[in-house]
Amino acid sequence: MKLNALIVDDELLARTRLRKMLAAEPDVEIAGECTNGADAIDFIRTRRPDLVFLDVQMPEISGFDVLRALPAASLPAVIFVTAHDQHAVAAFEVHALDYLLKPFTPARLKAAVDRVRRHLQSRDLAALNQHLAQWLSQAPAAPAYLTRFAIKNGSQTTFIPVENVDYIEAASNYAILHTVAGNHVVRETLLNLETILSPKKFHRISRSVIVNLERIKEIHADAPGDHVIVLHTGRQLSLTRNVQEIISWMQFLKPPGQ
Repeated sequence: MKLNALIVDDELLARTRLRKMLAAEPDVEIAGECTNGADAIDFIRTRRPDLVFLDVQMPEISGFDVLRALPAASLPAVIFVTAHDQHAVAAFEVHALDYLLKPFTPARLKAAVDRVRRHLQSRDLAALNQHLAQWLSQAPAAPAYLTRFAIKNGSQTTFIPVENVDYIEAASNYAILHTVAGNHVVRETLLNLETILSPKKFHRISRSVIVNLERIKEIHADAPGDHVIVLHTGRQLSLTRNVQEIISWMQFLKPPGQ
């Protein structure tokens, strides 16, 4: 059975790389490519592909919004493609058929396509897509703030609740999560994390650090105009952003144990 596949991604390099990898799957035929959500909606409605490789984060219309615009009964098999760990977590929660976390390997792609084949052969895709459509109809259009980090280590993915993180430190195009149990590297920039973490819980205190407000024990002046944040672990972090803004947010936090 031939699988007619659609690639949806706003990045040319990502589309090209995926197309080349799919050349190793003889039963997968690329029916088309779309660079935005609007074109993807139109293509899926008119061409009815069997399989869609769907980028989650696209300008204006996200991958989730593409699926919201389609009738539940006509949803194709969907493999989410994302460069962001939080979207991988969301893919699990919406019962997605599978997801590919960039940069993925040919072996990981093959495993995802094999899973599509099994679902299509067993004819249980409709039930899976019903779960997906139900979640999409109930979930808010705007993305919720991140609740867990997905940490990939080879073939294993570990989930770290955001409340377990003391602070986050920039490391070039990556970020380091500092927790009591140890440190973890995520493929995210500090700028992006700042937009997906709740400002009621996390605040950027300097160019290179975001802190969990609930982990702050005290703030004191270090020198005229300079302040230091002391965490409950005793760790000290320099504060170069607006100290009054952070204090204002902390006033609304529940005291520990409540």
